[in-house]
Amino acid sequence: MHRSKHLIAGLALAVGFAAPVGAEPPRRVVSINLCTDHMALLLADPEQIVSLSNLASDTHSSVMAEEAAAYPMNHGLAEEVFLQKPDLVLAGQYTARATTSLLQRLDIPVAVFAPAYSLDDVRANLRAMGEALGQGPRAEAMIARFDADLAALRADPTPMETRPRAALYYANGYSSGKDTLAGQILEASGFRNATAEAGLTSGGFLPLEVLILENPDLIVRGARYPGASRSEEILAHPALRQLGGEVSREILADRDWICGTPHVLTVIAALRAARHELEAGK
Repeated sequence: MHRSKHLIAGLALAVGFAAPVGAEPPRRVVSINLCTDHMALLLADPEQIVSLSNLASDTHSSVMAEEAAAYPMNHGLAEEVFLQKPDLVLAGQYTARATTSLLQRLDIPVAVFAPAYSLDDVRANLRAMGEALGQGPRAEAMIARFDADLAALRADPTPMETRPRAALYYANGYSSGKDTLAGQILEASGFRNATAEAGLTSGGFLPLEVLILENPDLIVRGARYPGASRSEEILAHPALRQLGGEVSREILADRDWICGTPHVLTVIAALRAARHELEAGK
């Protein structure tokens, strides 16, 4: 009954239902997704975690690499996860689908989490993770701290129409509008989103020419990695380097907001500081 209860709980999380009342907390948890790694590290008891995905300890990808280094790593393969005898597997909606499908057919409980597309999703995923791990009170306390810290960062008497404009710009000319987690992070820091003003509401391609015409006060660029990827060439375009003068710069690492966790508050604080610097220079 213990295993079947958690199978129901895992499947329920994927479609947004509550876990069964009285289900025992899992004792052997394996995470195969970077964002579920982070949430497990934030909410689980250390002894609950059997292993995390190999990305969890990658300093380029993981904001919690130091904490993750204390645990064994896995590569998201069904065979290795099965041999670790988990009573709960944490997975992302779009990662390792073959693994999650096979594990479910083997009657191993799998909780599947969708990516966070908004700040509300950060709260919802933390609450669902707390439920899955049997750490509901800990999750609610973390959500309360998140909301209090977010409210403090948002508190600002400056009218929105007078605030500087920023644009998010990544490899292949990808950008984020207001209906994305990154866009909401930008808004929470007090910037106006130049991408949204250009007509891009969600995530998608923004032509460099359009970005130049929008002439934002700040460009938040994706980090460039070794390997000379052609997709990143646009980030070194001369026009982009000139746009916005000295305030056109990389101010954040991608790992800071790749996952929707309370770590996004660090991003909001950094962007808020950049905004105050711009406003002071006017």
